[in-house]
Amino acid sequence: MLDATFAIVTDLVRDAAHPLTGSQVDYDHLLEFIGDAHFVLLGEASHGTHEFYRERARITQRLIREKGFSAIAVESDWPDAYRVNRYIQGGNVDSDAVEALSGFKRFPAWMWRNADVLDFVGWLRTYNDALTPSEKVGFYGLDLYSLHASIEAVLGYLDRVDPEGARRARYRYACFEHYGEDPQAYGYAAAFGLSHTCESEVVAQLMDLQQRAIQYSSMDGSVAAERFFDAQQNAHLVKDAEHYYRAMFRGRVDSWNLRDQHMADTLEALAEHLRLQRREAKVVIWAHNSHLGDARATQMGDGGEWNVGQLVRQRHGPDCRLIGFTTYTGTVTAASNWDSPAERKQVRPARPDSYEGLFHKVGMPAFSLTLEPGTHVTGGLREPMLERAIGVVYLPQSELASHYFRARLSDQFDAIIHFDQTRAVEPLEPVGIIGIGEPAETFPSGV
Repeated sequence: MLDATFAIVTDLVRDAAHPLTGSQVDYDHLLEFIGDAHFVLLGEASHGTHEFYRERARITQRLIREKGFSAIAVESDWPDAYRVNRYIQGGNVDSDAVEALSGFKRFPAWMWRNADVLDFVGWLRTYNDALTPSEKVGFYGLDLYSLHASIEAVLGYLDRVDPEGARRARYRYACFEHYGEDPQAYGYAAAFGLSHTCESEVVAQLMDLQQRAIQYSSMDGSVAAERFFDAQQNAHLVKDAEHYYRAMFRGRVDSWNLRDQHMADTLEALAEHLRLQRREAKVVIWAHNSHLGDARATQMGDGGEWNVGQLVRQRHGPDCRLIGFTTYTGTVTAASNWDSPAERKQVRPARPDSYEGLFHKVGMPAFSLTLEPGTHVTGGLREPMLERAIGVVYLPQSELASHYFRARLSDQFDAIIHFDQTRAVEPLEPVGIIGIGEPAETFPSGV
C-alpha cells in the first residue's frame, strides 16, 4: 500500500472505530451489528493473549444474556470441553472450575487452563445455576486430536447402555493398540503402508452407533439423548482423527482441511442437536483467527486451504459474523517449539506495512471496527497487506517468515477488535519468562 493511501485508510479507520474503554457500552455497536445472526465467530491473533480471552468472554456473556445464545464451541478436544460442559450444567463429578478444566492436559494446556477461562467457566456455572435444565448454556469442543480419549468415552458409554455393543467396539478399536497412546506413530505406519489402516473399523463403529440411535437415545428421555449425542460425537471424532493422522504425512493442506472440515461439521452437528432439543441454535465459536477468518481472503486460500470461517459463511451466509482480534505489541504466553514448556515472551512491535501497524497509527489504545459492505473503510481495508498470526509457538527472531501472511482484511472478517498493547494470558501452572533479546541481524525482514 502506498504511503498516501496508507494515511487515507488510517484516517478512515480512526473515523469509523469505536473506542473500547472497559465500560458496559463498549460493544453496543457490535451487538447491533451482529443483529439476529445465529453464529458468532470470535477469533484471536495468538493462543496466549489475556485481552483476547477476556474480551471474548465479555462479548459472549452479552450474547448469552441479551440475544439468547445457548452454546459456546471452542478450539479444543471434545472430551475435555465436555467435562467443562458437565460442570457448568450442574454435574457433580468436579467440585469446582479448576477441577473441571483438569482434562486439558495435552500441549498446549495453557490455551484453556488459564485464569481468564477459569473466570469464564465460573461465570457460566453461576449463570446456569439460576436456569432450568432446558435453558442452560453448553460448552463444547470442536477439535479432533483426542483419538484415544474419545475411544475411552465411546467404550465407557457402551459399557453402561449396551455391554455387547461395548465388546464389539473394543474389538474394532483394538486396531490401534499396537501404537499405544501415540496416534502419530499409527498415522506414519498407515500412511506409508507399513501397517493395516483402521479406517474400516472406525467407520463400522460409528455406523453401529448410528443404527442404534433410537434405541440408545430413548432409554431415559433427554438425559439419554444428551449422553448419546456425546458418544456419537466421540465416535465421529475417532473416525476423523484416524483419517487426520494418516493425512499428516501427505502434507499441510490435506491435514489442515480435514481438521477444519471436522470442526465445521461438529458445529453443524451441535446446532442440529440444539434444534432437536427444541432450542434456538445460537452458537458462539472461539478459535484462532486463522481458523475463523475466511480463508478465501488470505494466502492460505491461495494455497488450497479452507477453514471454519469460510465453511460457515458458505453454509449460513449473512446468518454468521466473523470477528477477528489483533495486537500491535506486548507479551504472549507461547512455546519455542512444539511440546516445549510455556514461556512469557515479548511480542515485537508489528511491522509498519501490516494491518497491525496500520491500526497502531490510528492512535487508539483499543477499538472495535465493523466492516459493513459499501463503506469507505471497508473498501480501504480490502487492499492486500501483511497480517500477523501467533499460534502456540512464537519465534520472534524469524517473525516475517514464521508469523506473517497476506490477507484482505475486510473480506476475511466482518469486524475487527484491536488492542495496541496486550499482555500474556496467565496459565494455571507456572511458566518461564524470557526477554526479547537482541534483534536478529535480518530483523524486521526475517529473511
